[in-house]
Amino acid sequence: MIPTFIGITLMCFVIINLAPGGPVEQKLQQIRFGSGGDSAADSGSKTSGVNEEVIEALKAQYGFDKPVAERYWIWLKNISRLDFGESFTYGEPVIEVISSKFPVSLQFGIVSLILTYLVCIPLGVKKALTAGQAFDRISGLLLYFAYSIPPLVLGIFLIVVFAGSSYLSWFPIGGLYSDNYADLSFIGKFADRAHHFVLPLICYMIGGFTELTLLTRNSMLDIIKSDYIRTARAKGLHERAVVFKHALRNALIPVATGLGGFLGVFLTGSLIVETIFNLDGIGLLSYSSILSRDYNVVMGMIFLSSSALMLGNLISDLIYVLVDPRINFK
Repeated sequence: MIPTFIGITLMCFVIINLAPGGPVEQKLQQIRFGSGGDSAADSGSKTSGVNEEVIEALKAQYGFDKPVAERYWIWLKNISRLDFGESFTYGEPVIEVISSKFPVSLQFGIVSLILTYLVCIPLGVKKALTAGQAFDRISGLLLYFAYSIPPLVLGIFLIVVFAGSSYLSWFPIGGLYSDNYADLSFIGKFADRAHHFVLPLICYMIGGFTELTLLTRNSMLDIIKSDYIRTARAKGLHERAVVFKHALRNALIPVATGLGGFLGVFLTGSLIVETIFNLDGIGLLSYSSILSRDYNVVMGMIFLSSSALMLGNLISDLIYVLVDPRINFK
């Protein structure tokens, strides 16, 4: 995990630091415009109208007066103390900027994870038990159709049909809560948030919903064709015991190992969904930080996402050993 982490962060650090239009260039542009410069003059000379001492001072302020390798080493030492630096855009510590966006993405991540497993596993089992029948074919067709719809198209469709005034107005167009949210009771606040959650949650879940259902179905199909399942039925065991006691446990092995990805819910964010439904979450923060060359925020997001990915993979391996005694990594 350690060399993988260094490889990920080093590559990203070098790429974003070599990209043009960094914070120093943006600050110089602001100074030139503020002093009456125009875009034509700016394009003619990168430093026109700005004293060289000012440029050097800006580089020192943002830490660009050192080589890339030295800056990366400083960054590694800082994150060992969980010091991600200060955001160039917000003027606040990066950890505070990121944590302020967590609640939005975290809520959708946790809810979508729970609902996906609660619905997809029973649905996948049902499809496996009715393989080739009408239920399996129709549900499979609907799942493939839903999976093929881009989130952008789906989000716009849901808003136009269910939130716009053209057809139905069952749900709000966007946001996390209503204007009178503070005046509502606890139950009212819960209902109000749930009301705002429905449409964006559908967009969040649609892709993973199809994948997990089909994974459960195919895994279950392989298990119920096994010899020990036929033996259990030949002994006269009830079909419910055969399916849920003997078959389902082994069929869930590939599904259970995916639970290690639960750490990803802390960083779940979708730029498209958050933009369409006006949600100020992690996805929108990452996109805006890349556009504004807010390197500290970008590297903070890379650090958190890569750490969550590697820890999730480690947890998946451990779960694999727990649910399947035949596996041994020694």
